[in-house]
Amino acid sequence: MAMTTHREDDTSPRAPLGTWPTLLEPAPRLARALGLGPEDLWVKRDDLTGLGGGGNKIRKLEWTCGAALAAGATTLVTTGAPQSNHARLTAAAGARLGLRVVLVLAGAPGGTASGNLALDGLFGATVVWAADGEPLDSRARKVVEEERARGEVPALIPFGGSSALGARGYVECARELLDQAPDLATVVVALGSGGTMAGLVAHLGTSRVLGVHCGAVTDPAATVTRLVDELAGPGGVTGAPRLRLDQVGDGYDTPGEPVMNALTLAARTEGIVLDPIYTGRAMAGLIAAVADGDITPGRRTVFLHTGGLPGLFGHPATLARAGAALLSPPDNPRHAPTA
Repeated sequence: MAMTTHREDDTSPRAPLGTWPTLLEPAPRLARALGLGPEDLWVKRDDLTGLGGGGNKIRKLEWTCGAALAAGATTLVTTGAPQSNHARLTAAAGARLGLRVVLVLAGAPGGTASGNLALDGLFGATVVWAADGEPLDSRARKVVEEERARGEVPALIPFGGSSALGARGYVECARELLDQAPDLATVVVALGSGGTMAGLVAHLGTSRVLGVHCGAVTDPAATVTRLVDELAGPGGVTGAPRLRLDQVGDGYDTPGEPVMNALTLAARTEGIVLDPIYTGRAMAGLIAAVADGDITPGRRTVFLHTGGLPGLFGHPATLARAGAALLSPPDNPRHAPTA
């Protein structure tokens, strides 16, 4: 698919929050473990974006926070799951920019306060819980009105930062990738709220971007297509999004065995830590894509590491599995476990 150019004005306000470009690193031991050549697999380190523990949401927040500042906002309001990376990085962005932050999170207090939730508090965010099944967007709108009534100027940042505006951060990432790897064949990325994949597709086209659905939205193809159309215009990018739907398992919060195996494989071959909800699923999807021939040797594949390390510490079952590995390490640590 030919490269496309998004139609929005590049002079839109942007808040400088990250460190660019992020590194593109080879992953030869992981490549060999998967049956690829040592030069075939690379990792785009969007986990190392700087602010707040790093992660892909920083690219989106540069645009959404830029627009909020231009509108005179004093408060950022956004939504997410209790271990939301986006919520954590919105809290960090607010601290950097001197803005109050209110996070509307699904569920109720009383669960684990570790992982991203601990960092939300450290960055000074206020958490509002949308309990009893109240839709997040509905609760967020109420919070916006409450903030306005108390004299604040609130800006509602979309779920996952995934609007056409936020997705522009991944148009920029696609440009970086082509500068670093002009021979790029496939970039593999976790598909959560959809904006990261949409920005990549808007610039790279559908054939070079493989999204691995993580269960965060009900219709991932429609979500990505809508955002791409907003970025590039209807018909600006042709073809259906290239998706894998086989890693959701028993649901968003419950990573399956392939995901746990992927976490272990990446850690023991390259010393790279993934999280069980997003990047772990994306790696499991990459492994499956190699196994079924969708990704083949001799072509450059890039795994987009979107971050999420703090979230690992908010999932007790995953931590228990990792800790149990100390009791039964591999017989020969020089060799990677099989995928």
